[in-house]
Amino acid sequence: MSKNITRDDISEFLLNEFGLSKKDCSDLVNDIIEEIILGLIKDDYVKIHNFGTFKVKSKNSRLGRNPKTKIEVMIPSRKVISFIPSKHLLKKINKENE
Repeated sequence: MSKNITRDDISEFLLNEFGLSKKDCSDLVNDIIEEIILGLIKDDYVKIHNFGTFKVKSKNSRLGRNPKTKIEVMIPSRKVISFIPSKHLLKKINKENE
């Protein structure tokens, strides 16, 4: 069963691991996420060593179809974020699954 990890989960981990105040932990997590977002806006990618790379990619507009009604609609162009895990992360995940 999968579990989503929330900002509060990460803050709680920092609280238990380092003994910082709950507010400091929450602020730290929010600041890190904000830096990732700002990096994506500014440079279109953010690389976190031994973790992976977040990249902004552009998708062209395309013709799509509603599966229920079969009506064709134009899907507008948009930006999406992709994540490419580092070799180090993949190696750790594969080691855990053995």
